[in-house]
Amino acid sequence: MKLPGERDLVALAGIAASGVALVSLLSATASARSSGSRLAPHRIRASRAATVKTARELNRAAGTLAASVLADSSVEHYRGSFKNKAMYTPLAVSALALATSLHGTADVRPLAHKARDATYLLAAATGLVGSGFHLYNVGKRVGGFSWQNLFYGAPIGAPMAILLSGLLGFCSERVREARRTRPRIFGLPAGRTIAAVAGAGLLGTTGEAGLLHFRGAYHNPFMLLPVTLPPIGAALLLSAAGGGSGRTHRFTRWWMRVLTAMGVAGVGFHAYGVSRNMGGWRNWSQNILNGPPIPAPPSFAGLALAGLAALDLMRAHPDA
Repeated sequence: MKLPGERDLVALAGIAASGVALVSLLSATASARSSGSRLAPHRIRASRAATVKTARELNRAAGTLAASVLADSSVEHYRGSFKNKAMYTPLAVSALALATSLHGTADVRPLAHKARDATYLLAAATGLVGSGFHLYNVGKRVGGFSWQNLFYGAPIGAPMAILLSGLLGFCSERVREARRTRPRIFGLPAGRTIAAVAGAGLLGTTGEAGLLHFRGAYHNPFMLLPVTLPPIGAALLLSAAGGGSGRTHRFTRWWMRVLTAMGVAGVGFHAYGVSRNMGGWRNWSQNILNGPPIPAPPSFAGLALAGLAALDLMRAHPDA
């Protein structure tokens, strides 16, 4: 029998090494697939937990706006003696939206709720119709759309708060029911869409505050805050909405927290403004009607909370 030569031994060793490498490669591939299959459910659960968390934050923001509308419209429409029976509508709808938002905030299920959807759509429609009523109220006065009528007629921007409450609440349900790693609203990235809505809302709310503070002649320097800080926040949110993925938006988050604090502090400033009227709080029944609207400033807080929710969603889902 002929013994194998040196070349034959080298060839046999090469074949054996190739076989071992092939077996190792196949084993590693199978292990990776098995590991991936084990990680996939965990990633899905983490994704759903993030979207539910954002949805609940949006429910909270929508509820803050609804509470502001409920209190503010109650005072303003009472001052108008509910001359038009339709003036009861925003009270009922905002109360329903507030209750719905509380329900959504407590709900931890990754499922949209039909009743919540219907309520939020009703709130948005109420805001649109209310804007029409307020425009009509100002336009029918003597002088039409004059400064005098804009100052003392029905506040044009007020119904937009319940519209924004409905929009944010509706967005919360779309985020909650997301079944993909990139939540979307009407085909658009959810986080960026919500950031754009909150930014636009901040600009509109600033316009309303600017008009009424201009009527007050900015006699208190703090009256400049609601017309200077929110536009910067709106610009930051719109920049986040149009920017690329992977950004942390730390400064934007910080600014949203500042706006939230400003909205809460505004209640105290307006309460102080009421106390400075003749008779102070002893004459509260008249001064609340004629003083600065105490429930109005939390609208800024509600929109800032929505902005924070949008940023949280973009952090959990960079492509959202």
